[in-house]
Amino acid sequence: MKPAILTDVTRCIGCQKCVEACVKANNLGVYNPGDTPNVQDVGDGLSARRWDSVVSKPNHHFVRKQCRHCLEPACVSACPVGAMQKTPEGPVIYDKSICMGCRYCMMACPFGIPRYEWDSAVPYVSKCTMCYTRQKAGKIPACVEACPQQATIFGDRDELLAEASRRLKADPKKYIPHIYGEHEVGGTSVLYVSDIPLDFLNYKNPLPEDPLPERTWAVMQEIPLVAVGMTMLSGGVYWVIERRMRMARLKAEEEKRRREEGKK
Repeated sequence: MKPAILTDVTRCIGCQKCVEACVKANNLGVYNPGDTPNVQDVGDGLSARRWDSVVSKPNHHFVRKQCRHCLEPACVSACPVGAMQKTPEGPVIYDKSICMGCRYCMMACPFGIPRYEWDSAVPYVSKCTMCYTRQKAGKIPACVEACPQQATIFGDRDELLAEASRRLKADPKKYIPHIYGEHEVGGTSVLYVSDIPLDFLNYKNPLPEDPLPERTWAVMQEIPLVAVGMTMLSGGVYWVIERRMRMARLKAEEEKRRREEGKK
């Protein structure tokens, strides 16, 4: 089984039961619908303590936003220490014990999902794990379990794609003829069908169908060279500045010695 989530935007009523369930299941603090995000957050409801959000759009449309758990995640390929990991089952998880805080994962994600603990003395990156620990225990993700309208369902990705396709064909006037996440950036494990465009969920538009890691690696491979170059440059600048300061000190000492000799 390739675990996945299918969200039908036309069924969401914006109750935020999914958000509340996510907070409780992942021990993200006290759930408060009126929480004010930090100034560093982008206003989509996601934060280090909110891995799931419901974005309100005109005409009573409500759209869930969460990690898409890409089949070939750019965040994983961008992480130089392996803190972001693609599990064998599919969910993309995060190991803060080895994170060095570079935040490359945040820059690499095409959906702008990972968030930083800006207000923490020891900050880490944070994001949805598709309730990986619950799945290993034989349970479904908390957000799916809590949805009273079955706007979000959980299952095998191929089966959910078939279900999404069935809905589009059964009511073509109701839906945009597109399964969001089927092909974008190589495919994702969180899929959508909708009656409104969902491009606003992307960090950048338009998204390619090719997996992003190939592009990410092209950049990441240069990082060691860049690091070495910056180290050498910094060392050179330090040497020049230190030499000038040393010469200035010697000159001052020499002038002081001469003044003292002149007094004698």
